[in-house]
Amino acid sequence: MHKLLKSLLITAAIAPSLVFAQAMEGDREVTISGQGQSDKDLDNSVFAMTASYGRYYSDRSLFGVRQSLSFSDRDGESTDFDGATVGFYDYHFGRSDFRPYIGANLGYNYGDRTDETFSGGPEAGLKYYVLNKTFVQGTVQYQFLFDSSSEVDDNFDDGILYYAVGMGYNF
Repeated sequence: MHKLLKSLLITAAIAPSLVFAQAMEGDREVTISGQGQSDKDLDNSVFAMTASYGRYYSDRSLFGVRQSLSFSDRDGESTDFDGATVGFYDYHFGRSDFRPYIGANLGYNYGDRTDETFSGGPEAGLKYYVLNKTFVQGTVQYQFLFDSSSEVDDNFDDGILYYAVGMGYNF
């Protein structure tokens, strides 16, 4: 009987973390990811980061804005900055520590090495909650570029694949 009582107490203590290890309606979310690379002499370097802010309108629906910035510094050339600002919607599945999601984004790309243009497309990813409100995530986005609505169909096949791994927090 003593072992059964201990087991029940442990289960009762752990169960809330399994149930609440996800965002709820009204929660906000921030994420950040980054990457970089340089040659051995640090003459040619590239750094990129992405941050997002969103709000859950249900425990599954997240609307937000995502900002991506990158800079490249090549030997003998000027430093170039590029960016993209997109609005997004993600729909989350499941109720466990693993939360896959699918969504869509629409935004604008700009910068020194980027033709300024609109972009949009689908996205998918997976969040894994390592703590009640803290997660690591992987995201893949397919963005097609267009200057006007008449170019959307023409440019769908000429898109760009973006992927990132980062972390986030719900509050």
